[in-house]
Amino acid sequence: MSDDGATTTKPENFRCGYVALVGAPNVGKSTLMNALLGQKLSIVTPRPQTTRRRVLGIYHEAAAQIVFLDTPGLITPKYLLHQRMLSQAASAVADADIVAVLSDVADGSHLPPEVEKFVRSIGSAKPVYLLINKVDSVHKPTILPVIAAFAATGLYREIIPISALKRSNLDDLLRTIIRDLPMQPAFYPDDIVSEHPERFFVAEFIREAVFEQFREEIPYSTAVEIQEFKERQPGNAYIAADIIVERDSQKGILIGRGGAAMKSVGETARRQIEEFLGRIVFLDLHVKVREGWRQDARALSQLGYDEL
Repeated sequence: MSDDGATTTKPENFRCGYVALVGAPNVGKSTLMNALLGQKLSIVTPRPQTTRRRVLGIYHEAAAQIVFLDTPGLITPKYLLHQRMLSQAASAVADADIVAVLSDVADGSHLPPEVEKFVRSIGSAKPVYLLINKVDSVHKPTILPVIAAFAATGLYREIIPISALKRSNLDDLLRTIIRDLPMQPAFYPDDIVSEHPERFFVAEFIREAVFEQFREEIPYSTAVEIQEFKERQPGNAYIAADIIVERDSQKGILIGRGGAAMKSVGETARRQIEEFLGRIVFLDLHVKVREGWRQDARALSQLGYDEL
């Protein structure tokens, strides 16, 4: 996937590397990556566990290239899908030069047990930052004891308070990351913002529309499979996609009376996809039942949820 720009000559002290964004569900990892890139690559909803696969986004500046890896939230797995999600996070950390752990300022000086265990498993092999997010929601004096408590653990090279939503203190975060990256050539050309194909993002925007439309079990029981993606004429694309659910009852809810619910999902998704692709889209959605797909290794691999 490309953005406007061209490859330029890099300075000798150019820095480049991978930064994994990890943490509990709904702490703002995806919001942060989108804010840092100035472009929406990761889908964002108020619901936890929205991100299921690691999403790669590339930040460019004259003297550095940062490859961010947005990861699924760290949870205790209930399904094979969750185990595959955790393997995505572990793989991102293994690849990373820097691990940035996000916490919600509302949680104070304690990380959820799953996150703390994950952080301790990293050890001192690579720099670990703690990013205390959503600081715009509290009075500044209350943040200082939280920082002090986390600093006392000795687990973090840097502790940086930020607001991903308000884009507060992100310049300081970028400067700190660049300082700690290795000096080496860029991994990607200047006009690349992600290595994922357009099909990946289209499926994610459809999933996001389902998360926005429904509550309870429906979003978590849903996957999206792109069946067809083709240009019909210049500036127009035809996309056919299956929305996969686990039970017939879920299919009925997703379609809605007279197809109203599915129509709403399609309209929401189509607007996002058109903005992302920059062209008119005809979106053809169908709902299919694949019983127990979240526990089916073969189905998970077919849907792109491979174990890394």
